[in-house]
Amino acid sequence: MAAFRLDLIGRYLKPHRRRVMLGAIALVVVNILSVTIPLEVKGVIDDLQEGFAYRDVLVQAGWIVLLATTMGVVRLISRQLVFGVGRQVEVELRQKLFDHMLQQEPGWVQQTGSGEVISRATSDVENVRRLLGFAVLSLTNTVLAYSFTLPAMLRIDLGLTLAAIAPYPVMLVSVRLFGGRMMLQQRRQQEALAGLSELIQEDLSGIAAIKIYNQEQQELDAFNRRNRSYRDAAIQLARTRSTLFPLLEGISSISVLLVLALGSFQLQQNTLSIGGLVALILYVQLLVFPTALLGFTLNTLQTGQVSLERVEELLSRRPMIRNPREPELLELPVRGDLEARGLHIRYDGSEADTLNGLSFKIRSGELVAVVGPVGCGKTTLARALGRMVDVPEGQLFLDRHDLTRLRLTDLRDQIALVPQEGYLFTSSLADNLRYGEPEASMERVEAAAEQARLLGDVRGFPDGMNTLVGERGITLSGGQRQRTALGRALLVKSPVLVLDDALASVDNNTAAEILASVRRQTNRTIVMISHQLSAAAACDRILVLDQGRLVQQGHHSDLIQVPGLYRSLWEREQAAERLESVA
Repeated sequence: MAAFRLDLIGRYLKPHRRRVMLGAIALVVVNILSVTIPLEVKGVIDDLQEGFAYRDVLVQAGWIVLLATTMGVVRLISRQLVFGVGRQVEVELRQKLFDHMLQQEPGWVQQTGSGEVISRATSDVENVRRLLGFAVLSLTNTVLAYSFTLPAMLRIDLGLTLAAIAPYPVMLVSVRLFGGRMMLQQRRQQEALAGLSELIQEDLSGIAAIKIYNQEQQELDAFNRRNRSYRDAAIQLARTRSTLFPLLEGISSISVLLVLALGSFQLQQNTLSIGGLVALILYVQLLVFPTALLGFTLNTLQTGQVSLERVEELLSRRPMIRNPREPELLELPVRGDLEARGLHIRYDGSEADTLNGLSFKIRSGELVAVVGPVGCGKTTLARALGRMVDVPEGQLFLDRHDLTRLRLTDLRDQIALVPQEGYLFTSSLADNLRYGEPEASMERVEAAAEQARLLGDVRGFPDGMNTLVGERGITLSGGQRQRTALGRALLVKSPVLVLDDALASVDNNTAAEILASVRRQTNRTIVMISHQLSAAAACDRILVLDQGRLVQQGHHSDLIQVPGLYRSLWEREQAAERLESVA
C-alpha cells in the first residue's frame, strides 16, 4: 500500500517534474549556503583572536551578508517552486473532480451524499495540496539539512555534536504526539464550524417555517449549543498549540545549553576554538526547525495519503450512464417518435424491477399522458427517456435509434425533461429561463414565459425578468417555480418534451392552457406524467401503469367506459373533488 501511495504521489508530481527538480536544486543550494555561513563565521572569530585589520573584518562581514542574502533569495525561490506545484495540482485536481462529478448520474450523488462529495472535493484536495507542497518541501529540506549539517558539525567536534542532537528525539516525539492531537482538534473545529454554517444556512432557508411555528427560541438554543461547541474546539486547539511551541523552544534551548556547558569546558582545555563553539551553536539552531517540522510533516504525509486515496476512489468511479464507444449519428431533424420494447429498469439494491417489460409507441407530435398509482414507475419512465437512469440496450428508442447508442449530448438536446421539483439557481428569473440557452434574446425568454403562463406573474414583480429568485427559487411560489422550469424547457425548442408531474402545483385550467399553448405553437411530442386525471383527459392518448407494467392505454373517453385501473382512479379523483367542493 505504501508503494502504491508513492506511485500516486509520483503520478501527480510527474507533470510538474521540471519545477520539482528546480525546487530540489534550490534546496540543495540553500543547505550548502546554510552550512557555509557558520564556517565563515568560525573563521572570522578565530581570526579575531590573533589580531585583525578593521578592513578585513568588513570584507568578511560583507561576504557573510552576501551569502545570507543569496541563501534567503534561493530559499524563497525554492518555496515558490515547490509550494507552487502543490497549488497547481490543487487547481488541476479540483477541475478534474468537478468535471468527473458532472459526468456521474444524479442517483449516485443522492446515494453518496452531497456532503461527502463536497468534503472530498474540498478538505481532501487541500490535504493533497499540503502533501505535495508542504510535506515534499519539508521532508526534502530535513533530509538535506541533516545530510549537510551533521558532517560539518562532526568535523568540528564529535562529542559536542552528539550532545547537541541528544534532545532532538524528544522534540520529534513531542511533535508527533502533539501534532496528532492538534490534527484531531483542528478537524473537530472544522466540523463544528461546518455544523454552525449548516444550521445558519438551514435557518435562513426555512425562516418562514420558524416564524409560523414560533420556534425562534428553539433555533436560538440550537445555535447557542453549536456556537459553544465551536468555541470549545477552538480553545482546545489553542491550548495544544500554546503548549507545544514553548515546549519545542525549551528543548532547543536545552540543546544550546549543553553545547555551551560542554564547549566552555573544552575551551578551558584548549581543545576547541571560540569560533568552533559559535559555529556549533549556529548549526544547532539550523537543525531545530527541520527537526520540529519533521513531526508535522509525518502527520501531513499520513493525512495526505489517506485523502489522496479518497480522491482517487472518487476519480476511479465510472459513471453508470456514459457515451457509447461507437455512437450512432442522430439524423436531423428529429421527428420525435418514441418506442419502448420490453423496457426493464431495476435500481441498485431493489429486489424487483421498477419498470417490468414496458412496451409502447408514441408518434411524432402526439400528446400522451402517463398515469397510475404512486410507485408504479411513472417518474422512472420520465428519467429513462432522458437517460437520467441506466437504460438497458435495445429497449428504448428515439426515431428508431437506440437511446444507449446515442451521445448523451445529442440525446439531451432533443429531449427536454421537466422534473416535478424544478431546480432554480440563485440568479435572476431571466437567467433561470435561459439556462439551457444562455445566449437567448429577451424576446425568446418572454415568449417561453408566456407559453408557460408565467409572464403575467412576472409583470407583477418589481424588477420583472431581473427579479432574483433566491436560493432554490425560495422567493417564488410552488406553481411559479414549476412554470419557470417549464419555460426553461420550452425555450430550448427540443422536439420531445417530457413533463414529470411538472404541472402538479398548477390548477387544472392553467395546466390546460399551458398544454394548449405548447401544442398550438410547436409540433412537439409531449409525454406528460401526471396524477391529475382531469389534465390527462385532454391528451391524445393515456398510458396507464401499474407496478411497472402497462395495463391500459387509449383515450380518456374509451378508458372510463371499461372496468379497470383507470376508471377506478378517475372515480376516486371525482369523488375527492366533490368532497372538496362540499367542504
